Amino acid sequence: MLSRTAENLYWLARYVERAEYLARTIEATLRVTALPSAYIGKTNEWDSALLTAGVSAGFYQVYDKADEYNVIEYLSFAPENPSSIRNCIESARLNSRSVRTALTSEMWDTINSAWIDLQKVWGKGAKTREELANFLRFVQETSLRFDGSAYRTMLRNDAYWFSRLGFHLERADNTARILDVKYHVLLPEEEHVGGPLDYYQWTSILRSVSALTAYHWVYRETLKPWLIADLLIPNDSLPRSLASCYGNLVRNLDQIGVAYGRQGAAQRHARGIRNRLEHSHMVDIFQHGVHEFIQEFIVDNSRLGEIITKQYLI
Repeated sequence: MLSRTAENLYWLARYVERAEYLARTIEATLRVTALPSAYIGKTNEWDSALLTAGVSAGFYQVYDKADEYNVIEYLSFAPENPSSIRNCIESARLNSRSVRTALTSEMWDTINSAWIDLQKVWGKGAKTREELANFLRFVQETSLRFDGSAYRTMLRNDAYWFSRLGFHLERADNTARILDVKYHVLLPEEEHVGGPLDYYQWTSILRSVSALTAYHWVYRETLKPWLIADLLIPNDSLPRSLASCYGNLVRNLDQIGVAYGRQGAAQRHARGIRNRLEHSHMVDIFQHGVHEFIQEFIVDNSRLGEIITKQYLI
């Protein structure tokens, strides 16, 4: 496979996953901000949404205040935000056009129809809460349709494996960032763990990664920070956990290595991260510091993306 084709497939999957994650983040933030101020305290949940998305610096170059309207506009429709949902879908469509023959008809139809709907239905943004809810649902359904059609219709070859690399790398980064924001930024120092503010923030985080129901199935307890971290970091039964993402990254990189008859730095780096996750215990993570652990993971995850690019995509 040409490196350019592999790159387009890789970034196509990343953009689709990123768009869904942003939609989930906005939806979860809307739920929290709808609560009485007695429950959510003095925190600015919209500022935390920007930090979670990693676009805070760019936002404040355009806007002065992180309120509901500005943040939703910036994360959803702003052309000056490279990671806005609109730009993610447009970039995904551009990448899919470049590799049209490597995609199945179902995958192409999903991305192309989403792009058309984006121009026709959402060309002027969402004006009401109902329109916004429909838009966020449309983004999530697009991602689910694309992922489902890829899983159910693609031949298991290098096109599929490179697509999965982008998908799981982006998903791991998203899960890590929302965990880091919770532990390091969101909870004010005067709030104690287990208070009402803490509870609703954790609920919003689990909703963002579609894991609230999974948490209750696994632990059958009220929300506890150490159990939530245990679910999202080392528990590989949750598809969005860090361990699950890296299990899939290692498998797909190994498949590429076998197909091309050569292992490399990407395989070694991914195995190193997976092994560290497998041998991590929550007691040790909390003692070392969750923020420090997650920051180290984010750096290592970004480094894997750079290695994959150098090894396969250039």
